[in-house]
Amino acid sequence: MTDRPRLSIGLPVYNGEEYLAEAFDALLGQTYEDFELVVSDNASTDGTQDICRRYAAKDSRVRYLRLPRNIGAAPNHNHVFTECRGELFKWASHDDLYARDLLRRCVEALDERPGVILAHSGQAVIDGDGEVKVPYEYGLATDSPHAPERFRSLLFEPGGDDFYGVMRADVLRRVKPHDSYHHADRTFVAEITLHGPFHQVPELLYFRRDHPTRAERANPGKRSRCVNLDPRRAGPLHPTPRLLAEYVWGFVAAIRRAPLSPADRRACYRHLAAWMASRVRPGAGERVEDRAPVDPDRLTVSVDALVAGREGRRA
Repeated sequence: MTDRPRLSIGLPVYNGEEYLAEAFDALLGQTYEDFELVVSDNASTDGTQDICRRYAAKDSRVRYLRLPRNIGAAPNHNHVFTECRGELFKWASHDDLYARDLLRRCVEALDERPGVILAHSGQAVIDGDGEVKVPYEYGLATDSPHAPERFRSLLFEPGGDDFYGVMRADVLRRVKPHDSYHHADRTFVAEITLHGPFHQVPELLYFRRDHPTRAERANPGKRSRCVNLDPRRAGPLHPTPRLLAEYVWGFVAAIRRAPLSPADRRACYRHLAAWMASRVRPGAGERVEDRAPVDPDRLTVSVDALVAGREGRRA
């Protein structure tokens, strides 16, 4: 690994002791090794700090940062990105799992396709024990060469976790940082895709963990989710109607900022108007873990066989 790694992984965490060691093992066991893993601890009160310091002492690629107070999930995601140095960047979650070839396949995809700005892979949702709960078939048109088509697909089609893909850091610096209104992650990814197409590696390499303490489960209400994203959202100045209005305005602002031709900009506004008028068909935009469970026997791959370190811990 060089002094300046090719890839930076930003891992924001708050009270993540239950699954954090598994995430570290999966990331540090990747077949692609030219990366730094920057951890931003949001003033955790559990054993997170001890786990992070233990891994940082074992592997020089790990850089541990601890914030003096909890600034909220969204500012912490933005903070960890500013601390990263790589040409490429990926956010990682403390409770997810990653197949050994995830980083290598995504970096290769970006190297082979200079016009692509983000690469991700096939994915499945797993439960707290690491068992497959929902296999997910990616259906978004984010690989389209036409920005309005990519934008339309993100508005109308369900889910996707491109937020956790490997991205070109220079593009990420050109978009507005992650905000904390309702579904701010959707407007954030929508703005990124207005800058260029994505590529989905056709292999199951990413496993998003769904469990009762995950932020989306622990904070089921719109207000509580936004307060988790940023404590400044608490109080009477941020009622639910404001959070929803900011969500819609987030799409408008993304279109205004993006490097689009006048014709493409008008097309994006038309798609947004149609989306607002339709109020989004049932199920559109939901997260993959919110769907009804699917028979995991549909998968012909073992999570344990793909993810580094899991078999040893289970033995």
